[in-house]
Amino acid sequence: MEDQLLATPGEVLGSALQYKAGKGAYLYKRTVISAITGFRSFIHPPSDSPDQRPTVGVTGHKAHGPVPQPGSMVLARVTKVMARMASVDIMCVGFKAVREKFTGTIRQQDVRATEIDKVDMHLSFRPGDIVRALVLSLGDARSYYLSTAKNELGVVSAESSAGATMVPISWTEMQCPLTGQMEHRKVAKVNA
Repeated sequence: MEDQLLATPGEVLGSALQYKAGKGAYLYKRTVISAITGFRSFIHPPSDSPDQRPTVGVTGHKAHGPVPQPGSMVLARVTKVMARMASVDIMCVGFKAVREKFTGTIRQQDVRATEIDKVDMHLSFRPGDIVRALVLSLGDARSYYLSTAKNELGVVSAESSAGATMVPISWTEMQCPLTGQMEHRKVAKVNA
Protein backbone atom coordinates (compact mmCIF):
# COMPACT_ATOMS: atom_id res chain seq x y z
CA MET A 1 0.00 0.00 0.00
CA GLU A 2 1.31 3.36 -0.98
CA ASP A 3 -0.75 5.34 1.50
CA GLN A 4 -2.90 4.60 4.51
CA LEU A 5 -5.80 6.92 3.70
CA LEU A 6 -9.10 5.72 5.16
CA ALA A 7 -12.04 5.44 2.77
CA THR A 8 -15.72 5.10 3.63
CA PRO A 9 -18.60 3.66 1.55
CA GLY A 10 -19.69 6.10 -1.16
CA GLU A 11 -16.45 8.11 -1.04
CA VAL A 12 -15.00 9.09 -4.42
CA LEU A 13 -11.59 7.44 -4.96
CA GLY A 14 -10.87 8.98 -8.35
CA SER A 15 -11.85 9.28 -11.98
CA ALA A 16 -12.25 6.20 -14.17
CA LEU A 17 -9.96 7.97 -16.63
CA GLN A 18 -7.14 7.74 -14.05
CA TYR A 19 -7.96 4.49 -12.18
CA LYS A 20 -9.58 1.08 -12.57
CA ALA A 21 -11.91 -0.09 -9.78
CA GLY A 22 -10.43 -2.89 -7.67
CA LYS A 23 -11.71 -4.93 -4.73
CA GLY A 24 -13.86 -2.94 -2.35
CA ALA A 25 -14.59 -0.31 -5.01
CA TYR A 26 -16.99 0.08 -7.91
CA LEU A 27 -17.50 2.21 -10.98
CA TYR A 28 -20.40 4.67 -11.10
CA LYS A 29 -20.80 7.32 -13.82
CA ARG A 30 -17.08 7.34 -14.72
CA THR A 31 -16.08 7.63 -11.06
CA VAL A 32 -14.42 5.00 -8.85
CA ILE A 33 -16.25 4.83 -5.50
CA SER A 34 -15.49 3.00 -2.26
CA ALA A 35 -17.91 0.15 -1.46
CA ILE A 36 -16.59 -0.54 2.07
CA THR A 37 -14.83 1.12 4.97
CA GLY A 38 -11.09 0.52 4.91
CA PHE A 39 -7.75 1.66 3.57
CA ARG A 40 -7.09 2.67 -0.02
CA SER A 41 -4.69 0.51 -1.98
CA PHE A 42 -3.15 1.02 -5.40
CA ILE A 43 -1.90 -1.73 -7.69
CA HIS A 44 0.17 -0.68 -10.68
CA PRO A 45 -0.19 -2.73 -13.88
CA PRO A 46 2.75 -4.59 -15.45
CA SER A 47 4.80 -2.37 -17.75
CA ASP A 48 3.71 -4.39 -20.82
CA SER A 49 -0.02 -3.98 -20.05
CA PRO A 50 -1.94 -1.96 -22.68
CA ASP A 51 -3.95 -0.25 -19.91
CA GLN A 52 -1.50 1.63 -17.71
CA ARG A 53 -4.10 2.94 -15.22
CA PRO A 54 -3.43 1.80 -11.64
CA THR A 55 -6.17 -0.18 -9.90
CA VAL A 56 -7.53 1.55 -6.79
CA GLY A 57 -9.30 -0.54 -4.18
CA VAL A 58 -10.24 -0.53 -0.54
CA THR A 59 -8.99 -3.15 1.90
CA GLY A 60 -11.23 -3.54 4.92
CA HIS A 61 -9.74 -2.40 8.19
CA LYS A 62 -11.28 -5.45 9.82
CA ALA A 63 -11.97 -8.90 8.45
CA HIS A 64 -14.89 -8.87 6.06
CA GLY A 65 -16.47 -11.38 3.75
CA PRO A 66 -16.66 -11.31 -0.01
CA VAL A 67 -18.32 -8.42 -1.85
CA PRO A 68 -20.44 -9.06 -4.98
CA GLN A 69 -18.83 -7.72 -8.17
CA PRO A 70 -20.20 -7.64 -11.73
CA GLY A 71 -19.61 -11.12 -13.16
CA SER A 72 -19.74 -12.83 -9.73
CA MET A 73 -21.87 -15.94 -9.28
CA VAL A 74 -24.07 -15.60 -6.17
CA LEU A 75 -26.55 -17.62 -4.16
CA ALA A 76 -29.48 -15.59 -2.87
CA ARG A 77 -32.76 -16.08 -1.01
CA VAL A 78 -35.89 -14.60 -2.61
CA THR A 79 -37.56 -12.19 -0.17
CA LYS A 80 -40.30 -10.61 -2.30
CA VAL A 81 -41.83 -11.23 -5.73
CA MET A 82 -43.55 -8.40 -7.61
CA ALA A 83 -45.01 -8.17 -11.12
CA ARG A 84 -41.79 -6.94 -12.79
CA MET A 85 -39.04 -8.01 -10.38
CA ALA A 86 -37.98 -10.17 -7.46
CA SER A 87 -36.00 -8.94 -4.45
CA VAL A 88 -33.32 -11.19 -2.95
CA ASP A 89 -30.81 -11.24 -0.09
CA ILE A 90 -27.38 -12.36 -1.31
CA MET A 91 -26.01 -15.13 0.93
CA CYS A 92 -22.87 -16.30 -0.91
CA VAL A 93 -20.48 -14.88 -3.47
CA GLY A 94 -18.93 -17.83 -5.30
CA PHE A 95 -18.51 -20.42 -2.55
CA LYS A 96 -17.95 -17.92 0.29
CA ALA A 97 -20.69 -16.72 2.64
CA VAL A 98 -21.13 -12.96 2.91
CA ARG A 99 -20.81 -11.27 6.30
CA GLU A 100 -22.60 -8.06 5.40
CA LYS A 101 -26.13 -7.72 4.04
CA PHE A 102 -26.30 -7.32 0.26
CA THR A 103 -29.61 -7.12 -1.56
CA GLY A 104 -30.29 -7.84 -5.20
CA THR A 105 -33.00 -7.42 -7.79
CA ILE A 106 -33.87 -9.84 -10.58
CA ARG A 107 -35.75 -7.81 -13.17
CA GLN A 108 -38.31 -9.43 -15.49
CA GLN A 109 -36.04 -8.97 -18.53
CA ASP A 110 -33.16 -10.77 -16.72
CA VAL A 111 -35.03 -13.99 -15.80
CA ARG A 112 -34.68 -15.86 -19.11
CA ALA A 113 -32.71 -15.40 -22.31
CA THR A 114 -35.72 -16.07 -24.57
CA GLU A 115 -39.41 -15.04 -24.59
CA ILE A 116 -38.59 -12.22 -22.17
CA ASP A 117 -41.98 -10.56 -22.67
CA LYS A 118 -43.78 -13.76 -21.54
CA VAL A 119 -41.96 -14.07 -18.19
CA ASP A 120 -44.34 -14.19 -15.21
CA MET A 121 -42.34 -13.38 -12.07
CA HIS A 122 -44.84 -15.25 -9.83
CA LEU A 123 -44.35 -18.41 -11.93
CA SER A 124 -40.55 -18.05 -11.81
CA PHE A 125 -39.81 -17.41 -8.11
CA ARG A 126 -41.46 -17.58 -4.70
CA PRO A 127 -40.31 -16.03 -1.39
CA GLY A 128 -37.88 -18.40 0.35
CA ASP A 129 -36.49 -19.91 -2.88
CA ILE A 130 -32.70 -20.20 -3.12
CA VAL A 131 -31.49 -18.85 -6.47
CA ARG A 132 -28.15 -19.10 -8.29
CA ALA A 133 -27.62 -15.86 -10.23
CA LEU A 134 -25.01 -13.76 -11.98
CA VAL A 135 -24.27 -10.19 -10.85
CA LEU A 136 -24.89 -7.89 -13.84
CA SER A 137 -24.13 -4.53 -12.22
CA LEU A 138 -24.38 -2.50 -9.07
CA GLY A 139 -27.87 -1.35 -10.07
CA ASP A 140 -28.87 1.42 -7.70
CA ALA A 141 -27.63 2.43 -4.26
CA ARG A 142 -29.75 -0.23 -2.57
CA SER A 143 -29.27 -3.39 -4.60
CA TYR A 144 -27.34 -5.29 -7.24
CA TYR A 145 -28.95 -6.25 -10.56
CA LEU A 146 -28.86 -10.03 -10.99
CA SER A 147 -29.59 -12.35 -13.92
CA THR A 148 -30.86 -15.93 -14.17
CA ALA A 149 -30.87 -15.90 -17.99
CA LYS A 150 -28.61 -18.94 -18.46
CA ASN A 151 -29.50 -22.64 -18.15
CA GLU A 152 -27.34 -23.16 -15.05
CA LEU A 153 -28.94 -20.18 -13.28
CA GLY A 154 -32.28 -20.05 -11.47
CA VAL A 155 -33.93 -21.76 -8.51
CA VAL A 156 -31.67 -24.40 -6.96
CA SER A 157 -33.74 -25.08 -3.83
CA ALA A 158 -37.38 -24.48 -2.99
CA GLU A 159 -39.68 -25.55 -0.18
CA SER A 160 -43.23 -26.71 -0.86
CA SER A 161 -46.26 -25.62 1.16
CA ALA A 162 -46.00 -29.01 2.92
CA GLY A 163 -42.50 -28.09 4.12
CA ALA A 164 -40.56 -30.53 1.92
CA THR A 165 -37.62 -29.69 -0.34
CA MET A 166 -38.98 -29.74 -3.86
CA VAL A 167 -37.47 -31.81 -6.68
CA PRO A 168 -36.87 -30.23 -10.12
CA ILE A 169 -38.65 -32.15 -12.89
CA SER A 170 -38.24 -29.74 -15.82
CA TRP A 171 -36.86 -26.29 -16.71
CA THR A 172 -40.09 -24.71 -15.45
CA GLU A 173 -41.49 -27.02 -12.75
CA MET A 174 -40.65 -28.49 -9.37
CA GLN A 175 -42.59 -31.17 -7.48
CA CYS A 176 -43.23 -31.76 -3.78
CA PRO A 177 -42.08 -35.31 -2.90
CA LEU A 178 -44.72 -35.57 -0.13
CA THR A 179 -47.88 -34.35 -1.88
CA GLY A 180 -46.89 -34.68 -5.55
CA GLN A 181 -48.03 -31.07 -6.09
CA MET A 182 -46.33 -29.25 -8.99
CA GLU A 183 -45.20 -25.64 -8.80
CA HIS A 184 -43.77 -23.39 -11.51
CA ARG A 185 -40.22 -22.06 -11.16
CA LYS A 186 -37.30 -20.86 -13.32
CA VAL A 187 -35.27 -23.97 -12.49
CA ALA A 188 -31.45 -24.02 -12.66
CA LYS A 189 -29.90 -26.86 -14.63
CA VAL A 190 -28.24 -29.27 -12.21
CA ASN A 191 -24.71 -30.35 -13.13
CA ALA A 192 -24.61 -34.13 -13.03
